[in-house]
Amino acid sequence: MAEEFELKTIRADGVDAAIRRAEHYRLLGQPVQALSICHDVLAVDPDNQQALVVLVLAMTDQFEIGASSVNDAKERANQLTDEYQRRYYHGIIAERHARALLTRGPSASFAYAGFREAMEWFERAADVRSEGNDDPILRWNSCVRTIQDRGLRPRQPEAEVGLE
Repeated sequence: MAEEFELKTIRADGVDAAIRRAEHYRLLGQPVQALSICHDVLAVDPDNQQALVVLVLAMTDQFEIGASSVNDAKERANQLTDEYQRRYYHGIIAERHARALLTRGPSASFAYAGFREAMEWFERAADVRSEGNDDPILRWNSCVRTIQDRGLRPRQPEAEVGLE
């Protein structure tokens, strides 16, 4: 039988430092640590937008190893209150999931649809971006280049496969 532990709560005045630490752990390639810190921040401040962004990014950092759910990441992105951020991070989720699929052999055939979904989100984000913010354009272009470089194509419906 597993031992039961009770999580400890961080202080509200430590939230900003905790978020900086979570960002630091992400950059060190330790998304599990970043996820844990974000959950601690959100336990104290459930609507903290910066913690939600870092959480979404840390979740997408784990797509390649299948440790995070795309739907869970989308659910968290839906909690973002800024329309631009909500659209942009939905694009990030779709793009990173598509990139993870490229590493999984047969699953790579699904990557095209993921990149197209990301591109749609980035176009929607570009519609509401602030002056001087070309991030969604840069991400859109990256998706296009990956599709072109990898020769990705839409999947054929099952009924059409092998009928040529």
